[in-house]
Amino acid sequence: MSTLLEPEQIEGSAIALPFLHLPPPDLFSLRAARLEQLAEGHPLADYLLLIAGLCHVQHNMLQQPPSVRLLDPQRLALCQQHGLPPLAADSLVRDDDWQAYLDALLMRYQAPPQAPVQKAIATLHSANAGQRKAWAIALLSGQFTAVPVALVPFLGAALQAAWSHWLLNLPSHDLKPGDSLSQCPACGSPAMAGVIRHRGKYNGLRYLVCSLCACEWHAVRVKCIYCEQSKGLKYVSLDDDRHRVEHAPLRAEVCPNCNSYLKLLYLEDDAEAEALSADLTSLMLDMRLDLEGYQRLAPNLLLAPGGE
Repeated sequence: MSTLLEPEQIEGSAIALPFLHLPPPDLFSLRAARLEQLAEGHPLADYLLLIAGLCHVQHNMLQQPPSVRLLDPQRLALCQQHGLPPLAADSLVRDDDWQAYLDALLMRYQAPPQAPVQKAIATLHSANAGQRKAWAIALLSGQFTAVPVALVPFLGAALQAAWSHWLLNLPSHDLKPGDSLSQCPACGSPAMAGVIRHRGKYNGLRYLVCSLCACEWHAVRVKCIYCEQSKGLKYVSLDDDRHRVEHAPLRAEVCPNCNSYLKLLYLEDDAEAEALSADLTSLMLDMRLDLEGYQRLAPNLLLAPGGE
C-alpha cells in the first residue's frame, strides 16, 4: 500500500525526495504493447492500434536515431546554470534539428491503407520546412486548431521521439523545478497526466508526466497543479459504478477553484498502467467532465481535442 503524506509533510522534506523519475529507454515499446492490449474490444480500437504503430517507430528512432548534430553543450550548461529547461521546446522547435525525426518517422512508418492516413503522410512529406515548423509551434503551444487534425498524431510522435531522445542523452539531469507545478523541468512543456508510484524510494509519490519528452517530476499530492489550491479537491473515475473511486487505477483530480482537472494513474491498482495509453483509452472521462463544466489543460500530442 502506498504511503500518503500530507502536503506540508512532503513540502517540508522535499529536498530529500527524488525530484526526477526518468522514462525507461524502452518507453515507446512499452506504450505500444499497452495500447495493443487495451485496444481489444475498445470502441477506439483502430485509432489505438494506429498510435501503437507510431510508438513502435518511436522506439526504433530511439534505438537508431537519425543523424543530426548534437545539442550545443554550452547552451545546455548555461540553461542548467540558470535553472532553465535545457530542452526548452519553445526555442528548440524553431530550429530544424527535430525535423530529421519527422523525416525518419515518415520513412520508417508502414502506413495502413486507409485513405486519411495515406493523405496525412503525403501532406507531411510534401510540406516545406517552414510549414512543418509552423504546425509544430502551434501544436506545442496548444493551438490545435492551427494544425490539420489528421496530422497531429504523426507530427506529435516525431516531436516526442526527438525530445525523449535528447532527454535520455542529456549530459546532466540536475534539473530544477519549473515556474509552475505543471511545467516540465527538462523542456518546459505541460504535464499530460500524473502517476502515483508504488515501489522503493518512489512509493506513494506523485510524478507528473511531460506531454513532450516524457520526463517525470515530483509534485506534492492533494494539490491542484494549476492553481496550487487543495481545498475542495475531489476525485472521480469511470469505474465509480463498479467499485469505489479510491480503488480505481485511473482517477481525475478535479479542482473546483479553477475548474480544471488532471488524470492520475495509481500504479498500486494497476502496475502496468502507462500515462499516454491510459489517457487515450479514457476519453469518456474527459467527455463526462467537459459536460460538468471542467476544463482540461493537459495536452496529449497524439490526439487533437475533439478529433479522432
